[in-house]
Amino acid sequence: MQHSAHQDSFARDNLPPRSQWPEMIFTLPELHYPERLNCADHFIDRHLRQGLSDVTAIIGPDGATWSYADLASHVNRICNVLVGRLGLVPGNRVLLRAANTPMMVACYFAVLKAGGVVVASMPLLRAKELSFMITKAQISHALCDQRLVAEMDILPQDSRPAHRLTFHSLSEPAELEASMAEVPDVFTACDTAQDDVCLIGFTSGTTGVPKGTMHFHRDMLAICDTFSRHVLKPTATDLFLGSAPLAFTFGLGGSVLFPFHVGAAGLVLERTSPPDLMAAIAQFRPSILFTAPTTYRFMLARLGEADLSSLCKCVSAGEALPKATSDAWFEATGMRLIDGIGGTEMLHIFISAAGDDIRPGATGRAVPGFEAKVVDEDGNTLPSGVLGRLAVRGPTGCRYLADDRQAKFVQGGWNLTGDTYTMDEDGYFWYGARSDDMIVSSGYNIAGPEVEAALLQHEAVLECGVVGAPDAERGHVVRAYVVLRPGFSPSAELTAYLQKHVRDSVAPYKYPRQIEYLQILPRTETGKVQRFKLREMAAG
Repeated sequence: MQHSAHQDSFARDNLPPRSQWPEMIFTLPELHYPERLNCADHFIDRHLRQGLSDVTAIIGPDGATWSYADLASHVNRICNVLVGRLGLVPGNRVLLRAANTPMMVACYFAVLKAGGVVVASMPLLRAKELSFMITKAQISHALCDQRLVAEMDILPQDSRPAHRLTFHSLSEPAELEASMAEVPDVFTACDTAQDDVCLIGFTSGTTGVPKGTMHFHRDMLAICDTFSRHVLKPTATDLFLGSAPLAFTFGLGGSVLFPFHVGAAGLVLERTSPPDLMAAIAQFRPSILFTAPTTYRFMLARLGEADLSSLCKCVSAGEALPKATSDAWFEATGMRLIDGIGGTEMLHIFISAAGDDIRPGATGRAVPGFEAKVVDEDGNTLPSGVLGRLAVRGPTGCRYLADDRQAKFVQGGWNLTGDTYTMDEDGYFWYGARSDDMIVSSGYNIAGPEVEAALLQHEAVLECGVVGAPDAERGHVVRAYVVLRPGFSPSAELTAYLQKHVRDSVAPYKYPRQIEYLQILPRTETGKVQRFKLREMAAG
């Protein structure tokens, strides 16, 4: 590791032991970064030096446009407030709490430029969840949208950051803006090392207690020089839009890092429900969209309600993309969805395909710069076509913040993502399930998402989640939690129809022996189905 610029050494001190790190590989020449690197300089100040000051960087939800010069001015003023007024020193952790807005983006890069460590939180998190993050990461500073300050005000006294300023995301000034008006808009980026920690991203909690994942300045560039450069291939004329909060690394890459890497613009929205996204696409005409399969299914049913013709590339991630959704989108729009699997531990997507390389139903191949394989329980590489655990390595990798689950995620130098896959002879990866979504019933391995995909093909099913329910005779049986489309009502007759539909679609032993109807599925704020909650319901 390089000489750290951090005066507060907490982040580096709490990296896992070096022996538990994944093997990091830098096979592409563009992944060889200078020893001293501050990623905020790369994503913002570099464009000013190249004469692109007036190029649009951000469009806000109210249509307000910030150039790269505007963004740099905001970032520098916030840096001066953090360092000069709040006493931030390199290595301090800073909690950011806001929806996707230009001010949230400016705060994010200000922390990075000043040498701090960003800990961004989802807007809907409550005091209990915030307290966990603040305590775990020993956060000293917080920048919070004043509309979200209520949960900060009820934090336990011992988990309140020592320094806090509120801001308003749009026009109304608050504490931070008032302080910004009194400081210069010039700030020299902290001389951080490429492997100084700059981000602690907490996982979304689909499997229970969130884990803090630690990422370096170089990692922020690496995801741009792998997936974005080699698969997405954006240009400076693109306008990006994503539905995920910036606290979710899928959203950070798709809405901010990827556009800034090529000097393009990002459209950031506070409200990103499917109807809000459709309205924004019609109004602002983005060319690249990042969202989840659930949103694409929603838009498919309402394509005539908004003009989506500006879209040229659509990325799907966060959950497995059913082939039925991929095919329906292609038939309706002529565009193939760019599927991808990533993770907070890896920062962004590491398996994907675009254009003519897409094989509908497959996630894709290892993104250039990454290696992936399928292994058995002992870490042995499995032959093509055999279901096993997905293992991956590349220029990014898992480093949990003081967490004994590090030894489970990283084994033999490879990141074990918790997904089961098969790989075909051409190197394409085909999704089976989350490893903990594999249902073993009477000796049969049943992938929950496969049953979900079959159910989603029935006209009555809007959404569903499939887990194993304990059974004295079979060990577990398949239980489906189903949300019905308008016009359909739960009944024994409908249950029988759905069970027959699955038996007719996949191997009969995979059909759901139990079906329960819900109004909504439990989800994280990032939109992922919380299957651990469904499993808890099934166990109860």
